[in-house]
Amino acid sequence: MQAPSTAQRVLTVLIATLLLVLSASMAWAAVYDFESRAVVPQGVSVAGTDLSGMTLEQARDAIEEAVSAPVLREVTVVASGTEFTFDPKGAVTVDVDAMLADALQPRRQAPFVARVRHDVGTLPLPAEVEPQFSVDASEVARFVTGVANEVDTASVDASLAVVVNKVKLTKSQVGKQVDKKKAAAAIIAAFSTEEALAGGEREVEVPVKAIKPKVHESTFGKTIVVDLSERRIRLFKGDKIEKTYPCAIGRAPYYTPKGEWEITQKRFRPTWVNPAPNGWGADMPASIPPGPSNPLGTRAINLSAPGIRFHGTNNIGSVGTAASHGCMRMYRSDIEDLFERVEVGMKVYIVK
Repeated sequence: MQAPSTAQRVLTVLIATLLLVLSASMAWAAVYDFESRAVVPQGVSVAGTDLSGMTLEQARDAIEEAVSAPVLREVTVVASGTEFTFDPKGAVTVDVDAMLADALQPRRQAPFVARVRHDVGTLPLPAEVEPQFSVDASEVARFVTGVANEVDTASVDASLAVVVNKVKLTKSQVGKQVDKKKAAAAIIAAFSTEEALAGGEREVEVPVKAIKPKVHESTFGKTIVVDLSERRIRLFKGDKIEKTYPCAIGRAPYYTPKGEWEITQKRFRPTWVNPAPNGWGADMPASIPPGPSNPLGTRAINLSAPGIRFHGTNNIGSVGTAASHGCMRMYRSDIEDLFERVEVGMKVYIVK
């Protein structure tokens, strides 16, 4: 056999050397690729923060600063002008581990050759890691319930009472009620990715519904109070005196009845009908038509108290005294004035 030539020997050495270098390079690449599994590849970022080349520990710190810190900021919640502080730490969970895994995914999913090219700096593996966090709706609802417990107030109905000889009107008040469903939705919306990662203070104004009272002071209208001690009739509009009139009241034993009554009838130029033909009216006719001799005068306002009414009188000297059989006698001008100011159904309080 003929010995190889010098050129052949040189070529053999070169090929062997090349194979050795290639094998060494491949071995180095494999070792480096294995060691780089825990390093974030070039081109990876999260929430605008570049994670390229970071170790897991470094990347964790960067994610905490870029995502956890802004997401877990306190939220100022305003309800009907009152401020409350919502601390997300008990309701919001930031999944840092999941974001770390996503940061390493581009390298792990790339073919070996692409990873080698990346490691020698010729091929970045760009990727934007999606911030991952969740909101516990039940915790938000619990917070909203606490807000509602402090803000909610019941409406107050207007009420009317007679104190001594005056009308006391308690005005109605509008109540407040936090719309819990919409309030919780508004707070959760503050943790949308864009809102949660934005800098600065966060403030959410939650809706509060007005609860109207069932009874408003305007429904009371006018009220009449008759003071037997003063022998005066006071007409109130709400709790303000609209008009005052003197009157005669019942004499013994025909006392004007105390209590709460109402107007049942308004009579223009009434006919007088004898209420006691077998008693004190025995010497009087069964009825007297409208006219100068009519004991009721020109107007009569009947009450729910049997046989009791406001009416005019020809005996003007009796006004201001206890002289009637229970009714309240008034001057003609006064009864005609009162007649135009009142309506059937109006409350009448007779007090002493």
